[in-house]
Amino acid sequence: MTLQECYAAMGGNYEDVIGRLRSERLVQKFVLKFVDDGSYDLLCRSLEEKNYEEAFRAAHTIKGVCQNLSIQKLQDSSSRLCESLRNGYTPEADDLAEEVRADYAQTVAAIRSFQKESAG
Repeated sequence: MTLQECYAAMGGNYEDVIGRLRSERLVQKFVLKFVDDGSYDLLCRSLEEKNYEEAFRAAHTIKGVCQNLSIQKLQDSSSRLCESLRNGYTPEADDLAEEVRADYAQTVAAIRSFQKESAG
């Protein structure tokens, strides 16, 4: 799997991220670090604990990282969740959180597949 195929699998925009970062090696470096970022775990834990202020911050961080890396699908869903949580809990947040969970799982699966295949 190429990095471009990884982007297609996770619903990202490869051309956009290459235009921004100008180096496939740099994109690869940051994409591989994405799976180690603790923001998603913080989001899940905060939602479970009903700490919506912290959940908002975690969703906002995910949105920003995804925007920088052009991981469009997860950026879109995390952005909607972020806006839903901006002023505290809203009933739609539960459905939006499920969408983020699905998009996150798709993103991480694509990255891990890329990582496994590129390692050899």
